[in-house]
Formats: sequence, structure tokens, C-alpha cells
Amino acid sequence: MRKDESQQTGGGATTAPYSALVVGATGLVGSELVRQLARDTSCASVTVLVRRPLKDAALQQAAADGRLRVIVADLDRLEEALAGVTADVVYCALGTTIKTAGSQEAFRKVDFDYPVRLGAWAAERGARMVVVSAMGASAASRIFYSRVKGEMEQTLAAEGLQELHLLRPSLLLGKRGEFRLGERIAVLLTPLVRWALVGPMRKYRPITDREVACAMRAAAAGTGKTAAVASADGTWVYENDGIAAAASRIG
Repeated sequence: MRKDESQQTGGGATTAPYSALVVGATGLVGSELVRQLARDTSCASVTVLVRRPLKDAALQQAAADGRLRVIVADLDRLEEALAGVTADVVYCALGTTIKTAGSQEAFRKVDFDYPVRLGAWAAERGARMVVVSAMGASAASRIFYSRVKGEMEQTLAAEGLQELHLLRPSLLLGKRGEFRLGERIAVLLTPLVRWALVGPMRKYRPITDREVACAMRAAAAGTGKTAAVASADGTWVYENDGIAAAASRIG
């Protein structure tokens, strides 16, 4: 299903306030995205679907003030939980690790099944979709994590969404609720890494949760599209350096 394109300018930028649905709002990027959307005057309403209650004080306050609608539900009942919800833009920031999930099957449910079901829901309603994937995502990858991400991207691209924006960040920097030794070490090394990764290697630089969230908003608004690689089926792919570029194009 394709919506009327009258809400967009010739350059693809959204001109009217839009309603947003965020799934995965308790994670690093998702929580930062919701904080930004709650302050964004171009976003008329924000609904979040989460598996557990929000702990972030700023988000709790936004919900109390009526700027944020929170739906707490088991994602296995995603479609039921979203009954009656409308959204012009669907943001998906779902993601886990095999260690956290406990098995490859459980990981695939979070990183493939739920995003694909959400994509089908969005496509049926003519919504645009913005998804956090991962650097190296490829359905042909020998690495399980990258292969699942690639299969997720491939399946969503076939859903017939009005627009699909896929963000492939490198190592994410930010304050997580869980301890990840590798990421903690990377944070300490970030100044050196940023200095060393130049030229063609620039795309491997670590990126912050704020930058990814800003890029997601820029993708939805249309202002970030020139930082992405577009395909004829309405899919835009933002590699890591493209995410940084898109993030700089929105307030």
C-alpha cells in the first residue's frame, strides 16, 4: 500500500507533523530516539510498544505529561497490542545479542521475527519504516548475526512498504543498562580509534546512540536521504558514515 505523497516536498522532505510508533524503546538507541521525538515539534504524537515498563525518568515524565503513549505487551502478541494504533512512521530499534537472548533461536525471534511482523503491520497501513540493522548485514554472510540481520533487511524490502530506511551502525557508544566488556574497552579506545580510522576506514568508526537516533529522524523527515544508497523499490540504506552525515542534517 502506498500513501498519497502530498505530505512530502519534491526533495522528499516531510512537510506535515507525523505520528510515530517506536518499538524497542528501552534499548540504547530506542530510548534516545523517544527522548528526541518527545521534544520534536514535527512529531505530532509518539506511541511506544515495549516489553517492560520504561525506567528512564525523562520518558516516564513524557508519558505522565501526555506527550508519550506507552503500551507494555509481550511482542509475541504484537498485532493484538497495536490494535487501534495509527502511525505515519514506524521506528524499529529492536536488537539483542545471542548471549543476552540465550540461544540463536531466541536471538532470531527478536532480530528477525519481530521486525518482519512489524514491517507487515506498517505495510498494511501505508506507513514509512525506519529500522536499526547492523554493519555487515548480509543474507549471504557466514556469520550468524550478520546473516540474520541481512535476512531481516531482505524480507522487509519485499513487504511493499511506502519507504524503508535501513541503518547499519558500527559499534554503538552510549550508556547501556547492561555491561558489555568489549564495548566498554572500545569506549576507552574511542579517541585513538577515531584518529586512526580515516579515509576508506572512516566507516568503521564507533558511533553514538544520539547520532543514530538523529539519523532515524532525518530518514523519516526525508532530510537524510542524500546520505543513503537508494534502490528502486523505495529502500534507503545508511552505512555507518551515512548515518553520521544524516544525523548532522536534523536538529
